[in-house]
Amino acid sequence: MDKNITDRVRRLRELLDKYNYEYHVLDNPSVPDSEYDRLMQELIELETRYPELVTPDSPTQRVGGEPLKAFKKVTHKTPMLSLSNAFNEGDLRDFDRRVRQAVGDEVSYVCELKIDGLAVSLTYEEGLFVLGATRGDGTTGEDITQNLKTIRSLPLRLKEPVDLEVRGEVYMPRRSFERLNKKREAEGETLFANPRNAAAGSLRQLDPKIAAERQLDIFLYQIGSAPGRALRTHSEGLEWLKALGLKTNPEWRRCATIDDVLDYIDYWTKKRPELAYDIDGIVIKVDDLDQQRRLGFTAKSPRWAIAYKFPAEEVVTTLEDIELTVGRTGVITPTAVLKPVQVAGTTVSRATLHNEDLIREKDIRIGDHVIVHKAGDIIPEVVGVLFDRRTGNEVPYRMPDRCPECEGELVRLEGEVALRCINPKCPAQIREGLIHFVSRNAMNIEGLGEKVITQLFERDLIHDVADLYALKYEDLIKMERMGDKSANNLLAAIAASKENSLERLLFGLGIRYVGEKAAKTLAQAFGHIDRLIAATKEELLAVDEVGEKMADSIRTFFDNPDCLALIDELKAHGVNMAYKGPAPSDESAADSPFNGKTVVLTGKLEAMSRGEAQKEIERRGGKVTGSVSRKTDLVIAGSDAGSKLSKARELGVEVWDEARFLEALKS
Repeated sequence: MDKNITDRVRRLRELLDKYNYEYHVLDNPSVPDSEYDRLMQELIELETRYPELVTPDSPTQRVGGEPLKAFKKVTHKTPMLSLSNAFNEGDLRDFDRRVRQAVGDEVSYVCELKIDGLAVSLTYEEGLFVLGATRGDGTTGEDITQNLKTIRSLPLRLKEPVDLEVRGEVYMPRRSFERLNKKREAEGETLFANPRNAAAGSLRQLDPKIAAERQLDIFLYQIGSAPGRALRTHSEGLEWLKALGLKTNPEWRRCATIDDVLDYIDYWTKKRPELAYDIDGIVIKVDDLDQQRRLGFTAKSPRWAIAYKFPAEEVVTTLEDIELTVGRTGVITPTAVLKPVQVAGTTVSRATLHNEDLIREKDIRIGDHVIVHKAGDIIPEVVGVLFDRRTGNEVPYRMPDRCPECEGELVRLEGEVALRCINPKCPAQIREGLIHFVSRNAMNIEGLGEKVITQLFERDLIHDVADLYALKYEDLIKMERMGDKSANNLLAAIAASKENSLERLLFGLGIRYVGEKAAKTLAQAFGHIDRLIAATKEELLAVDEVGEKMADSIRTFFDNPDCLALIDELKAHGVNMAYKGPAPSDESAADSPFNGKTVVLTGKLEAMSRGEAQKEIERRGGKVTGSVSRKTDLVIAGSDAGSKLSKARELGVEVWDEARFLEALKS
């Protein structure tokens, strides 16, 4: 290889990294964009001609590679715990008091802006960026390395060859958010509600090229681990991260007292709208790292840090109308139609009113001047009325006694505040109900997703779940993106679902309070849907785990003539109405190694999903729970098992790998 070429490639990378850092981190570019683009094009051409010169940290590797099939799971070296919250001065002074009681009065804090984005963990080895992951459940996240590489302010190589795990927040600047939504609006796509959702959606793209187009940014704020680096304070760590070339937020401040912390919060509560990005609070951390270690952690959060959440921004606007929506379970939800107003950075024209009782309690009328805020800075809701602005022209609102979609009778079940339409043929409920009916844990009809169901509705081919079983090849083949193979596969999946055991049908029908577990219990207890239909409330209450609410809901459902007509239609199409699984006292479970055992599943299984594994265990008399305790008899650990496996070993609980689990199933 010509030494002049290798030297030129190295020099181009150095220049591009320098200019990139000046532009995206320092916000102080030293060359025009055209010069940066010219040098980048030269590097791309050289790497294309000499692919052996391409390195993982080359600036050309930011454009995004081939689309991924799925995100791999990643176990964090150090758990990414969430912070406990403070909402007022009293909460913060209580935090300060607890800290000083534990480590003494010589305490200082570091205050940082709480960026409203998506938490990530970055891993560098010998200075090279090798892995980026989402927070996930705090122990296990998803590998989004390729998408993170598209963020221009994130260095692919640090200024020192160190090993480092560092935490940060990926966010979408407001200007990027506005540009993205304008583009989506022009293309007829759904708009993102806020920059945080847009950032999260961008990082979850399987195609890195899409993430690259979204122009995300990042701030790094916490060292997870730095082997061989002796740091005394968190503030010293922030300075070191900056020296390594990582982008830290410049607005952090070291505060000597809790009063200084409160001053900082007051300042940014007022200055918050002037930022180029969204924040939803202030993070307060004990600065001294030795004091942090002494304070330690609770099960969920560090004792040495707390997040102050800004009060929800409140604005006044006019309530112009009240509209009703009907959910999948028939709940009628009133929604306020508002004169559009800006709240917490977004335009709000609709807000939830929750239910009829709230409207009455707050005496909300059409035409009122109302106070609106975003609960948690996300969901707009009406919190009150300005009664002194009433003119006498405001109109009181009364909820109807008939469904706004199907004219069916509305009922209020005992103990509930919501009105509910219980007509299973209500068109507003059908679409969501169908999506639930065909879902994996219900009738499991593969190929019948939301888009296909929407098309079937638009073509007037389905009106309720029974219509699925009347679909024909000639109906499907005319649909968009539905070829011969897809149509036949879908018909085969629909036909196969007729053979499902009763519990899947019961769960799929969406009866209020009847979840997956209750559906199985009912199917085992009654054996056939006809016996369940005929069951009295007393007979239902005699079934283990069936309470008053569930019994009333079941009786209300099967007392409805429309529901019975639907069951008859399903029967006519050949849908199975009997329970096919083993009875709870099935003798075949007696010799099973799972019989009477409490089992926990953790990690990824290759041969089946966790849901399938749970069903196999329960069929053999076992009980599957979600957490490891001294009552746990057995833990089955797949790949990438995390904290549950560690807890099991700590408690001395028996642990099986997947191979042993499969062997036990066969026996």
